[in-house]
Amino acid sequence: MQALLSQGMTPEDHLLDIGCGALRLGHKAVPYLRPGHYWGTDASLALMRHGRLTELPDPARLPEDHLIEDARFAFPGIPDTITLAIAFGVFTHLPHADLATALTNLRRFPLMRSVLFTVFLSDASGPARQPDGVVTHPDRPPYHVPESSVLGTIRSAGFTPTRSPMLLPRGQVLWVATPPQIP
Repeated sequence: MQALLSQGMTPEDHLLDIGCGALRLGHKAVPYLRPGHYWGTDASLALMRHGRLTELPDPARLPEDHLIEDARFAFPGIPDTITLAIAFGVFTHLPHADLATALTNLRRFPLMRSVLFTVFLSDASGPARQPDGVVTHPDRPPYHVPESSVLGTIRSAGFTPTRSPMLLPRGQVLWVATPPQIP
């Protein structure tokens, strides 16, 4: 929530929580946002439904059809009203190509102000120990990628990259991808 609030999120925003799982963020975002302004995607619809029923103080604030099973970052059924998107701890466990796919597909949202996501950074061609001790890899989870690759991927998708100075768990690095301003 702190990362989203630092990007100016208000209750009026429409949030897309990519890889939301059992609503680890959703249990805070759903009560904060206006009803119907939260959308979640994940590879497991069952996990999202379980989170909706067990993690939310008022499950009725999140319509079940706002939880979309989507393992390919195609964002089917997500409305054009989305203004912010976040993928926290998602791309640390997927090949870097999935980040490129997600960012490219997020360009379709005309009101999008920011996309926030986390990665582990390293130029190592083999295992790398992150500052807090977690070992990451270039070819299996948890993944690390060179900073130059992250910058190139964000720019290739048409966004402007910003590396956040915010300190995150396990040494993850928060990035903000900003779409070009619409005149």
